[in-house]
Order: sequence, then structure tokens, then C-alpha cells
Amino acid sequence: MATIDTITNILQENLDIDPSTVTAESTFDSLGIDSLDMVELICDLEEACEVDFGEPEGLNTVGDLVAYVDSL
Repeated sequence: MATIDTITNILQENLDIDPSTVTAESTFDSLGIDSLDMVELICDLEEACEVDFGEPEGLNTVGDLVAYVDSL
């Protein structure tokens, strides 16, 4: 499964965000994702992708997050 699909599924399951609104250009603010939601998203992604995020910074869009996960 592509990373963006994994992220989209997690956002739909956990935050009830419509998958059609999630694109690489979507900002977390535009999706209504706050800092607590982001922590939960990162924890779920670590588990789903079997990676350790460390301390990511500068992640403003879904595309930024995809690129970061794919680089791990």
C-alpha cells in the first residue's frame, strides 16, 4: 500500500476525515488536524509502517509527511 493511502486510511478511521479531501498538497490545518491529532497520527503511522519517526519537524502537508515516511 502506498504511504499516502496508509495516511488517508488512518485519517479516515481515527479522525473521520473524508479521503477525497486528502491530497499531497493538503495542509494539516486545512484538514482540521491539531497537534494532538498529529501525535496520534504519527503513532499510528509508526505502527502501520514499522518505522521510528524520531522528532520530525517542518511537516506542513500530507506530501511532506509522505516524503518523510518514505525516507525512513
